[in-house]
Amino acid sequence: FPLRLFPLREHGMNWRAKPLTLQEIEAFKKSTEVMERFIRAYQLMLRFYGIILTNQETGELERAENWAERFQNLNRFSHNNLRITRILKCLGEMGYEHYQVHLVKFFLTETLVKETLPNVKRSALDYFLFTVRSKQKRRELVHYAWQHYKPQDSFVWGPHDKLSKYR
Repeated sequence: FPLRLFPLREHGMNWRAKPLTLQEIEAFKKSTEVMERFIRAYQLMLRFYGIILTNQETGELERAENWAERFQNLNRFSHNNLRITRILKCLGEMGYEHYQVHLVKFFLTETLVKETLPNVKRSALDYFLFTVRSKQKRRELVHYAWQHYKPQDSFVWGPHDKLSKYR
């Protein structure tokens, strides 16, 4: 069976790739070597997208020096959005929920605030946001998205009455 860089417990686009089992995930998480390789793979993909992991403890991110060129690639090829969704889901599976939050917030900031990734905006809102496992963090991200979405009254990812009172 082909090995995946970011394996999940569900089938992806490659139907020959076997989904992971919970036992396999637990074994991966116990292996320092596997987890180090996982973080290296994550950093490699981030660099491909023009992003740098600035803090391995927290998962904080920033634009890489070549971000403008890499963002053009992200805007041009929508298949990257599927890969990013997969990476986000895998981060959650591997116990890196805090990394999910930073990556989703990064994309929300770039799409809604800085408006550098217009063709990623729908995926960020429809898919990336909802990969975040922590209900609390997901709520915070939905609120952040709502605050920056234009026009705000067209925001469909959460109830406006609750979002306006959210603290």
